[in-house]
Amino acid sequence: QAAGIVDVILDPGFGFAKDTAQNFELFRSLSYFHTFKRPLLIGVSRKSMIYKTLDTTAKEALNGTTVLNTLALQNGAAILRVHDVREAKEVVTLCQLAIKRY
Repeated sequence: QAAGIVDVILDPGFGFAKDTAQNFELFRSLSYFHTFKRPLLIGVSRKSMIYKTLDTTAKEALNGTTVLNTLALQNGAAILRVHDVREAKEVVTLCQLAIKRY
């Protein structure tokens, strides 16, 4: 902030230079990022960590994406990067009502 930077969003970078186990370890550690007091962006939509685990394709990974998006919101994610906007919007709407943190 002293340098004039005011809008910082944290993105853990799922899928970049990590294998499936490392991506899930990172996912289980989302609470760590709250220490920075910045919005947390989660981008797991159609990632290989989902479709490889479920033995499907990226295009068929919507159910897995929905589960991880829901868990990310429960764990404080503020922004979801998605491919399937309508489905993600439904997740956000239901989480807003169920979690009451928004």
